[in-house]
Parts: sequence; structure tokens; C-alpha cells
Amino acid sequence: MNALQAERPLFSYPKYWAECYGPAPFLPTSRAEMDALGWDSCDIIIVTGDAYVDHPSFGMAVIGRVLEAQGFRVGIIAQPDWSSKDAFMSLGKPNLFFGVTAGNMDSMINRYTAEKRIRHDDAYTPGNVGGKRPDRAVVVYSQRCREAYKEVPLVIGGIEASLRRIAHYDYWQEKVRRSIIFDAKADLLIYGNAERPLVEVAHRIANGESIDTIQDVRGTAVIRKEPLPDWRGSDSTAIDKIGKIDPIPNPYGADDVGCSKSEFVQAEKAQDATQAQPIMVQPPRLKPWEKVYVKLPAYEQVSVNKPLYAHASRILHQETNPGCARALFQRHGDRSVWVNPPAYPLETDEMDEVFGLPYQRIPHPSYGEEKIPAYDMIKTSVNIMRGCFGGCSFCSITEHEGRIIQSRSEQSIIDEIEQIRDKVPGFTGVISDLGGPTANMYKLRCKSKKAESTCRRLSCVYPDICKHMDTDHTPTIELYRKARDVEGVKKILIASGVRYDLAIEDPRYVKELVTHHVGGYLKIAPEHTEQGPLSKMMKPGMGTYDKFKELFDKYSKEAGKKQYLIPYFISAHPGTTDEDMVNMALWLKAHDFKLDQVQNFYPSPMANATTIYHTEMNSLRNIKNNKEVVAVPKGAKQRRLHKAILRYHDPAGWPMIREALKKMGKANLIGRGPQCLVPEAGRNEGKGNTRRKPGTKALTRHSGFGQFNQANTKPRVGKNKPSGRAAKR
Repeated sequence: MNALQAERPLFSYPKYWAECYGPAPFLPTSRAEMDALGWDSCDIIIVTGDAYVDHPSFGMAVIGRVLEAQGFRVGIIAQPDWSSKDAFMSLGKPNLFFGVTAGNMDSMINRYTAEKRIRHDDAYTPGNVGGKRPDRAVVVYSQRCREAYKEVPLVIGGIEASLRRIAHYDYWQEKVRRSIIFDAKADLLIYGNAERPLVEVAHRIANGESIDTIQDVRGTAVIRKEPLPDWRGSDSTAIDKIGKIDPIPNPYGADDVGCSKSEFVQAEKAQDATQAQPIMVQPPRLKPWEKVYVKLPAYEQVSVNKPLYAHASRILHQETNPGCARALFQRHGDRSVWVNPPAYPLETDEMDEVFGLPYQRIPHPSYGEEKIPAYDMIKTSVNIMRGCFGGCSFCSITEHEGRIIQSRSEQSIIDEIEQIRDKVPGFTGVISDLGGPTANMYKLRCKSKKAESTCRRLSCVYPDICKHMDTDHTPTIELYRKARDVEGVKKILIASGVRYDLAIEDPRYVKELVTHHVGGYLKIAPEHTEQGPLSKMMKPGMGTYDKFKELFDKYSKEAGKKQYLIPYFISAHPGTTDEDMVNMALWLKAHDFKLDQVQNFYPSPMANATTIYHTEMNSLRNIKNNKEVVAVPKGAKQRRLHKAILRYHDPAGWPMIREALKKMGKANLIGRGPQCLVPEAGRNEGKGNTRRKPGTKALTRHSGFGQFNQANTKPRVGKNKPSGRAAKR
């Protein structure tokens, strides 16, 4: 059997008895809808922070339909009033369990900007109204579920829970918080794509098993006193030494809180002994990672010791490959969180079945004519794959969806295009996107099965593309051609981010893309021009961008089209100095790019860049003897400066930029010359209106952990060149 293949296919379980009811037109959101279906109760109730859109791009719809296909009666409580338990009792008591998610976005990122200001909009809410979900929605919803029906099992999941499965740095409180499973008082946490673990959990509960005993499912985390029986322990310092640390007092008065100073010594001795003496392994021979857990530093330690936090983060990111990942065990006081290895990725036929379920592909009728912007963005787009092996440090796709690319079949994708043509109201013949986390990783996987199932690299393309990685874009090219031939389709656009370092490995793909699938402008994301921040982002240098631009311009000319690249950049990322920002601004000016909307780096939970932001250590490298102190722009003043430099053309930022240039000894960049960044101060400066001209619109990427959305936009053009826009993370 394939080392990355689950023992049991997703849809192989015997159907639950309620299958006799058949699929619901919409999963019910009220008692009246349940009555119309003939249901006396729901088996599973999903509580979500998003409006209910019955579409495969919305998590609650996918999970609900997958569970329904297993024979369960599934209800949806969408964006409930969390001020009391009443809304959580609207569908009655679920027979099996509550499933709680914040929605497609982390509730804190959904509600607050990178500068911690409140947003007043929410693309996942009817009418684009903000404030329809609470801060830390998973925790709040879980508390209300407990108040409603204390004895009902509680399962949490989605992006918010997934990225908080161990002790994690919280940007909004500027401290390390414990695993969310403790705050939510949940029985079980599911991380990553939830289909496989959730289906197993649902059937085991349905078969009479207590949720207290369901503690060994891949892709889940649970609270335990001790590690699972028959599992062998390995101290994290035996895997990734971090050198000498100061002893930390244990506030609980116990000696065993994980990775104490004595444990480091013991681990080093054990490792030395292992190196000095051969070990006789008796049959049956287990692989080094099978039935093995890694003991992480305790919450009480990582919360006050930054090197230990960086060390724990490194271990977590190394244990993400389902083929070789070990379980994780982290003390939180007198209890611990046990994180099972990740779930196996879905096979192509399983992906096809998931996306082929009977979605209505529209919002629930109860919303009437109210617009849901997130739905409008994706209603004519098709998700062709999951996962990303890019490993960009600021992005959480890999931590959530994994590095293994999970692709749908061509026929499944073509079928969905035909459904869009036939079902989506107002379809004009334009498919807005064929993509996913990236546009051009469809069916790209490691060419070595052994390497794919044992590799622990953070990225398959950084610092160089791995020799085992397949870069043949033939499957994507063939898919594009077949999609264009679907009757009734006039145009297929590619809106997902193109990984241009992969694209230049196969110029045929660039030609196909540029000739047929660019609507005048193509967005790509170099993120920065300078090597310092790029090395902390795990992004390629600008030489790769230049090669892609050369191909883009060549094939655009051959096609007889005037098309432009819109590069996105990010400010205030860890590893960025003031001088780096100035150099990037000079590059932008030299290339006549004027960024309109700009957003600073946003430290999302569990991302590698967030660890660097918090610790100011390069956690991308081994922590032991790592003396590198990373420049991290912190504080409102420096972050505003970096944002202003990126928008060097905006007079509002000129005073701040001038002051910084003088302090840096770069006053020569102040003036009217072509080599200057900003002009000298003028008498009327600050008195004019610097707002964007009426009728122009900004191009943004919505902060959605890899779910990048295009606003209703058209880039402004100046001197026959496009003005770039900012990456809104």
C-alpha cells in the first residue's frame, strides 16, 4: 500500500440508518426546515461563523454534505447570536455531537486589521456587515454549546482551531496562549482538512463508542494526562538541539513539565549513547516514526522562553508529513494536549466524490436578495486542487492543508464547469478562476514515493526546487484546453496566485496562460526585492521574477496582446530593515509602480514568520548555536514607516520618510531628481486632498490564509503601465 494512503477509503463506511431520508435540498437551519424533511432531530449540528452557502468553497457545506453522504442528518447553525444559549438550541439536541468552526477565516483576522483596528465589513456575512461573529469564535461558540447541552460531545475544527492546536503566539494579546482545546473545553480537535478524521469519528460515535475513548484518530488532538499506551517517547531536544537555556521555575510545583534543563542533559546523553552503541531491533520492525511521540516543551515554558518557543515551532513544522510524522505531546499544567499525526491526503477519486456531492451552489434561501461578497467572488470559480508545497513562512496553507497536492480529475472539474454554466444565476460565460491555494500545482507531486513519504523539508521549492519535484505542467495545460472547449464557456481566467518559480521551469505553461487566460493583468507575488526579508519569507529572489516577466512579455507580444504583471509586495515582514524597504521603494519607482492599498505583515497563528516575529530568532534554522538576531519591525511607528515607504508616492507619508532617510544617512534620496525617493518639503504640503480619485478602485487580496480573493477591481494604469496594489493578508 502507498505510504500516504489511508487504510480505508473515505466513502467505504456502511451508511448510518438515517440515509433513508436522502439528501436535503439545503441542510436545515431551522425547526421548520427539519419538519419539512420529516426529521425529528439532527444527528450532527455544525455551528459556523459564516453565512451558510451550499457551495464546495465553503467549509461548512463540504463537511455537512460529506457527513450527509455517510447517512447522517446534519443541521447548520450559521452565525448564531452568541449572547445566550438560545440560538444554539434552535435545532434541538444533536444525537451524536456538535461540530464547531469559526468559518472559512480565522475570526480574529476577519475582525481586525494588521494594525489591530476593527474591520466594519465581513465578506462571509450577508450585506457585508461586520461583527456578526464573536472574537475567538470557536471558544465562544463552544461555551454556548456546553451551556445548551452539557452532555453532548463537542468537536472543534476549521482554520481557527487547526492553527491553535498547540501553545501558540497570539498577536492580538501579544502573548503565548495555550492550545485552544483547553479554552474551548472541547472533547476533540480536528486539524487540517477534516473529511477523513471527522467521518471516522462520526461513525465511531454512531456505533456506540464514547468520545472519551476516541483518542487515536489521525488529524485530531485530544486532552490527556499521559501519552497513549504502547507509544514510545522521544524528547524534542533529541531531534533539534537548542543549546543551553536558563532554568524555568514550574508554577505548578511539579518536576515533569517537559524539556526541563535536566531533560536536555538526559536527551543528549541518550543521543550520545545511541550513536556509540548499535541497537538491536527485534521484529516486527517499526519505522522510526511509528508509534513514537515527541515531547514538546511545556506551555509554561514556551510562554516565557523565546528560544524554547522557537524550538517547539520548528518541531511542529517538521512533523507535518503524514507519511512520517510523529505524534506531539505538550504539557499544560497537570494535563497535556496529544496531537496525533496528520490525516492522510484524499485520493483523486475521493476528491471527486467530495466535490460531486449535491451542492445547490447558492446561499441559503433565508438570506433573500442580500449579497454575500465571498460567494460573489467564487461563484463562477472552480477549486481544482488542495495543498501547497511552497512553504512560504507567512502563509498557513501548508500547516492546514499540507504539502501533498491533492488534485481532482479532469472530468470532475469539467462537470463542475458545466454545473456553473447550467445552475449559477446570471452566468456570462466567464469562469473566474481554475485554481486553489496556487494556480499551477495541479497534479505536481514528488516523483519519488519514498522521498514524498519521508521528507521533512519545509518547502519543496526553497531555497531551490527539489530534484524530486515534478515541474511538468502538462496536466494543467491539458486541463485548460479542455475547459476552454466546454460549450457555453467564453473565457477561463486564472485568478489564483501563479507560482512563477515553478512556471518558468515549463515555458509551455507560461505561453498557454498568457495566450488564453490573462484578462489584461496577471497578479503575482514577489513579496519583496531584498534578500534579507526574502530569506525569512522562503521566497525566490527577483531574478526569478525577471525571468518570468521576460516570458510573460514575450508571449503577450506573440499573442498580439497588451498585458501587464501586477506584483504584490508586503511591508514590515520579519527580517526587513528600514534600508530594505527603501531599496524596494527605489525598485518600485524605477519600474513605475505605485502601490495604492498596502498592508503590513499580519502574524497569523502558527506561521513560521509569526514565530520569527515573536522570538526575533531565525526558527527556520536549528536553534542551537544560532546567534542570528532577526530584524523585526515592531511597534506602530516602525510599521507605519514601512507602509509609508512602500507607498513612497503618497504625500501623507513624506514627512515620516524624510525623517527616516536623514537618520539613515540617505538624505541624498530627498529631492526632485530621478534618483530621489521623495521631494523636499513644500510650503503647501499636507493641505491638499491625497485621496484616490473618484472612480478608481483598489486591488486587494483578502486575509484568508491562502484564500486570496479579488475585490471588484480594475487596476489603475499610468504611462501605459499598471499600478501595482498591495497584498492584504
